[in-house]
Amino acid sequence: MTPVIIGGGLAGLCVALTLAPKPVIVLGRKVASGLTSSELAQGGIAAAVGADDSTELHVQDTLAAGAGLCDPAIVRQIIEAGPAAIEQLIRWGVAFDRDEDGDLKRGLEGAHSRRRVVHANGDATGEAVMRVLVARVKQTPSIHLLEGCEVTEIKTDASGVCAVMFRQDGKEGLQEIKTRAVVLATGSACALWRHTTVPVASWGHGLLLAHEAGAALRDLEFVQFHPTALDSTLDPMPLISEALRGAGGKLVTDQGESFVDELCPRDVVARAIWSQLEHGQRVFLDARHIDDFGDHFPTILESCLRGGIDPREEGIPVRPVAHYHMGGIQTDGEGKTTVEGLWACGECASTGLHGANRLASNSLLEAVVMGCRIGKALQARAADALSCAVSEARGAKPFTADDLHDTVRVRNLMMAHVGVLRESKGLETALCDLEPLASVNRFARVGMLIAKSALARRESCGAHTRLDTPCSS
Repeated sequence: MTPVIIGGGLAGLCVALTLAPKPVIVLGRKVASGLTSSELAQGGIAAAVGADDSTELHVQDTLAAGAGLCDPAIVRQIIEAGPAAIEQLIRWGVAFDRDEDGDLKRGLEGAHSRRRVVHANGDATGEAVMRVLVARVKQTPSIHLLEGCEVTEIKTDASGVCAVMFRQDGKEGLQEIKTRAVVLATGSACALWRHTTVPVASWGHGLLLAHEAGAALRDLEFVQFHPTALDSTLDPMPLISEALRGAGGKLVTDQGESFVDELCPRDVVARAIWSQLEHGQRVFLDARHIDDFGDHFPTILESCLRGGIDPREEGIPVRPVAHYHMGGIQTDGEGKTTVEGLWACGECASTGLHGANRLASNSLLEAVVMGCRIGKALQARAADALSCAVSEARGAKPFTADDLHDTVRVRNLMMAHVGVLRESKGLETALCDLEPLASVNRFARVGMLIAKSALARRESCGAHTRLDTPCSS
């Protein structure tokens, strides 16, 4: 039976392209539509490709950022594959930024000991990479795209995965694809928070599908709040890339006072900014001294101007927002979940790479490495010819959309009680208020899973900070 990939971001497309010319079906909303976090990624892809760098240095930086909860074997496996992942993207047609000598330009980001973040089109890496891969996918006959789709269930039997149920725009009822191989590449869960950098469609759909199919989830409490998003009414809030701080941008209060080392790990910087905001201060990222700002950071400039700020003339108001989910669907080093026939990759998966706090720009690296790894693992299972056996699932439970008011309420609850700083009372309040919504609202069901995990982990560690318990490291 033909494998099915759920999700059209970087990880899912890497699975599909690696499988070619073996057939595969990709189910998603619409590729290259701005609905994936991959397209919004600014910073770049971390890989030890510089002459002054090494796998060992990258491994140590990753382990240090992960606050003791990374899986060292997985870290080494993925980091060692970094340079090859960059080469694979180049072979697929991605044009990374290069210097006058033709060498890859490498940026510096927080908690990295070397310049190792590779960019494409300045601060628009995600969009540049996705544009190339989407075009390649659409030119590959073995990849069958089904767009406008919302998966409602992954069905299982005694042997594991057996079918995918979904609805498609313009068609009545539910559709079904019988398959023994499904890859979840559904992206982030961070749209569960009122203030976020991810598309509003990224609310943890894959976590819910996996959970209801019986797959194990892991470390759901670890949510990275990016310290610097544009403090505005925009939803999602535009990311102000860490690369801007790597280029010399300074964090200051509205009195112009410095209060934190800009290149500390993200959880440290996020807590420092949050503390200033709670004490009534506003926080600004001052980048006025950076020459040729628009040439180096065109995406940030456009976002700021859209929000009424000119970063060449004034400080950028910033605040921490939900940005990346370190936890997710538990997988092994091959991307396998605990359910036979079900794989997961990208942000919805928990491989053990990130631990309690992701190192900047390791996310796109993981998406490429694990996407390609799953693609290779599935080659032996793939059908010999494309057979998109989609059928109507008669008598199936109809799909019911979430109530908009309840969804807004869920996002506000998560921001208030499962945010940068947490404590038992607030987490218990979140669970109490989410429970009556969970029977009708998918956002609430995923929110409850995360809040329960946060309540269960009583120590503070990495991105999970409990005000009522001591730090474990």
